[in-house]
Amino acid sequence: MEIRTERVQIPVDGASMGAYVAAPADGGRRAAVIVFMEIFGINSHIRDVTERVAREGYLALAPDFFHRTGPGIELGYDDAAMQEGLGHLMQLSADGMVADARAAIAHLKGRPDVDGERIGCMGFCIGGHMTYLTACETEVRAAASYYGGGIAVEPGPGGASSTVSRTPQIGGRIHCYFGARDALIPPEQVETIRAALADAGILHEVHVYDDADHGFHCDQRASYHEPSARDAWDHTLRLFREELGG
Repeated sequence: MEIRTERVQIPVDGASMGAYVAAPADGGRRAAVIVFMEIFGINSHIRDVTERVAREGYLALAPDFFHRTGPGIELGYDDAAMQEGLGHLMQLSADGMVADARAAIAHLKGRPDVDGERIGCMGFCIGGHMTYLTACETEVRAAASYYGGGIAVEPGPGGASSTVSRTPQIGGRIHCYFGARDALIPPEQVETIRAALADAGILHEVHVYDDADHGFHCDQRASYHEPSARDAWDHTLRLFREELGG
């Protein structure tokens, strides 16, 4: 499918948050998917994911939720980039993250090429955490969280209550994908998330890939694991088709 791309600025908390948009070129009114980045910014990998989502028939928007501390950063995957990205991660707060998610949704609802009743989200690493938090705190209908770190850690970002404690607030459907070899998200945290979703009666799936490590979906990282990435992507597209339509 032919797509078009653009950069937009979204107002939030009296400031401006940049975002990358990809959409089918026909300009028709579509369901939308927010793509939440890793700690490396809206780099070439995140732009590629955003464009892949658009080729599936959705308007995809990747917001820069580091806009308060490192607006516009685009990092690679070496040790220096990791340290820089972690520095921005440590300055996030749950309130700011929720504000950014709500601002992204408001922008989508204001676009003539978006059906504001059909919005979902997906994200990777801290973006996977952002996805889970967005599912808890907004009206998104579908959420796909890839190796979301810190979801089951107390306290949550900026000293707030843990994100997993907000699970009963989820109103849509959520998928979570983890790697069994991921030392950043130990099995007990995955089980805490799984139990919270089940106890709250949330429509959900939790997939754990035996041979996958953290970052298994990113084909620019040494931890990329193609079979796991492909399977998670297929589940994600099914989720979006069933909850958001084609």
